[in-house]
Amino acid sequence: MSYAHTITVALPYAEAVTRTREALTGQGFGVLSEIDVRATLETKLGSDAGQSLGDYLILGVCNPALAQKALAADPDIGLLLPCNVVIRSGPDNGSTVIQTIDPQTMVQLSDAPAVTEVASDADHRLLAPLKELETA
Repeated sequence: MSYAHTITVALPYAEAVTRTREALTGQGFGVLSEIDVRATLETKLGSDAGQSLGDYLILGVCNPALAQKALAADPDIGLLLPCNVVIRSGPDNGSTVIQTIDPQTMVQLSDAPAVTEVASDADHRLLAPLKELETA
């Protein structure tokens, strides 16, 4: 099973970050955490490590209503929250790769039936921004 939904868009990195944030907000997601992986690697391992990776941002996003339902069904599901969204440099200078976790991964790790419903809703809400960005 794939654990990610991935698209490549013909947008510069900074614009892709802005548009991704906007599209996620439109689906009720807020950003709880943000990790600039490139900057972290440069700080910890030196500039070569960050430059070889390129721009790479991890957004920890959450839809509060979905999170509440998932946690009520299975309190241990918090180990898989928030949902990660990755925005990273594409294979060429004019493109950017955008990925979201596939929430169906949670279904395989939880025995709670209500988690299936939440994962399906989250999946729909995470796929919508990707579709929006693909057609932009």
